[in-house]
Amino acid sequence: MTQALRLLAWTFALLLLAMPVVAVVQGWIGGDRWPIRMLALQAPLKLVDEASLRNTIAPLAQGGFFAVDPIAVRTAVSELAWVDQVDVRKRWPDRLEVRVTEHRPYAVWGQGRLVSEDGRLFATPEGVALHLPHFDASDGRVADLLAFHREARPVLVRVGDDIQSLRLSARGGWTLTTSHGLSIELGRHDALQRLSRFARLLPTLRRDPQGRTLERADLRYTNGFALSWASPAAAASAAVAPALSPA
Repeated sequence: MTQALRLLAWTFALLLLAMPVVAVVQGWIGGDRWPIRMLALQAPLKLVDEASLRNTIAPLAQGGFFAVDPIAVRTAVSELAWVDQVDVRKRWPDRLEVRVTEHRPYAVWGQGRLVSEDGRLFATPEGVALHLPHFDASDGRVADLLAFHREARPVLVRVGDDIQSLRLSARGGWTLTTSHGLSIELGRHDALQRLSRFARLLPTLRRDPQGRTLERADLRYTNGFALSWASPAAAASAAVAPALSPA
């Protein structure tokens, strides 16, 4: 037998040996002999739909233990709504473990996105209505919005109000709207201190003897603030405390 024929024979023999292994790994055979019998979801799921999660994984596990591709499972699960991170492991002989970390929504971000508690931006799942504050700023200011909201919110909660929306302009000016519909301009400097001083007066300001509603407060002054009032009849007037130029 020539050297070429011997090489061809050895190659053919190796292919014959390798084919069963390839067939098992690809799931062509052996799925019924080494099936995945247990799917362990290692997470307390609050937002991710467990039925959708199992339905996504099931077709990828049909080929049996050796045919399951953890990367393919991770990619498929990552596309589900509310999924942040996924870890997939196979445990011999018949166990597939999937650990899911969910996004924890903190606020609505601009249009069509949410920001999570740890500052991650992600698309708003379709058909979801959440009662969350609305943030508006450039994407690079996520950490600033979260930090300011966490400090400013208790200031208003103590006086019976809350933050409905929070905006940081391109120039660095802060504006917020409370859950009672009051718009507050805070400016660029000492925003939290200005809000704290104003909040101490807010319960008194809301007890207007004429029954008017406090509509807007401009705190961008060194020694005072400007207030706008709206009556139930929609007649607005303004009251200005002693003030200097905007800071």
